[in-house]
Amino acid sequence: MGLPYFRINGGNRLRGSVRIGGAKNAALPIMAASILCDGEVILHDVPSVADVTSLAELLGKLGVEVERRQDGALRLLASDEMNCKAEYDIVRKMRASICVLGPLLAKRGKAQVAMPGGCAIGDRPVDLHLRAMRLLGADVELVSGDIVAKAKRLRGTEMFLGGPFGSTVLGTANAMMAAVLAEGVTVIEMAACEPEVRDLADFLNKCGASITGQGTPRIIIEGVKELKGCEYRIIPDRIEAGTFMVAAAITNGELTLENCRLDHLMAFVDRLNAVGVNVERKDEAITVASSRRLEPIEVITQPFPGMPTDLQAQLMALLCLADGNSVITEKIFPDRFLHVGELNRMGAKLHKAGPTVIVQGVKRLVGAPVMASDLRASAALVLAGLAARGTTDINRIYHIDRGYQRIDEKLRVVGAEIERLSADEA
Repeated sequence: MGLPYFRINGGNRLRGSVRIGGAKNAALPIMAASILCDGEVILHDVPSVADVTSLAELLGKLGVEVERRQDGALRLLASDEMNCKAEYDIVRKMRASICVLGPLLAKRGKAQVAMPGGCAIGDRPVDLHLRAMRLLGADVELVSGDIVAKAKRLRGTEMFLGGPFGSTVLGTANAMMAAVLAEGVTVIEMAACEPEVRDLADFLNKCGASITGQGTPRIIIEGVKELKGCEYRIIPDRIEAGTFMVAAAITNGELTLENCRLDHLMAFVDRLNAVGVNVERKDEAITVASSRRLEPIEVITQPFPGMPTDLQAQLMALLCLADGNSVITEKIFPDRFLHVGELNRMGAKLHKAGPTVIVQGVKRLVGAPVMASDLRASAALVLAGLAARGTTDINRIYHIDRGYQRIDEKLRVVGAEIERLSADEA
């Protein structure tokens, strides 16, 4: 069978209701944190996406039993602590595999983790992760492409985790997971404030950790001797929610999003409001509708609570149809613009200059064969295809399956004409 791709016949106005799933970027470090726990961990709302499958495979090789129950919950139990090596063949598939570094080191005294892979969105060094482990007292070296860290007992310390592009989400997660079993108090300055980091801290606290300050740039961890398992529900995926907000706007439709946290999306909703998109809270859900005329805006991605870099590509797709020129500046990953060329193939007028793209609005997009370069670029191309006149074929959709659970099925339910095909069905 050939490689799968999406075929979209654009032009349909989306209407209806969509339930937003659990946050992939929260679920992955929490799954990794099960290494720290003595006892069973039950996680609800873990999305069935490729990245979760990859991490489950990695955890299995590290002695953690991972089982998807009939009710959809994920059961994890660390039953064998002998293996401390995360092999390259799994780690190369996604960057979040680095999250096992801190838990392995803290619980088992040793971690050997291959340098991670993931999306082609620019250089993302792991130096801040290694700095955190060294400051906690570990010996860390690079051996044949592997990070090798060892420590008989980690000790609490003060650390600054700021980098050239701000705080580090996974670096903060790794430092926090390593510090929970360290001796004494650890203070992380310029910690990432993202909701996914806060969710990890809340999970660890439920397991018996002592963490305060999560959600602020200063996190304080008082080391404890052990963590127990617990039952926990993952927060809603703010990036999936933002993607469906754009889906409503770009098709001039109206969608109701269930299981959606507006407080996690304030900066993004602010930019949508400026474009002319109406986002309203109704009871426990969010309703999104768009005015027919879209205003051009200026966008700058920033660490939370700023505009998320993971929604930059999707917002760019929407601004392709704005009435005027928009300016998008990427401050987190300056090279995250591989979708620009593909959107131009669909009739967009995008001009890249360093970390900035000038978006010259056009009256319509046209269907074309395009190729996804990374997870969020894939979502942008799907959104553009929904609005385009004619047929759009999107190749390399394995990228989008890494982070969205059955996005094609969810879109079909609300009126999109989208099929998942394989090359030999063309």
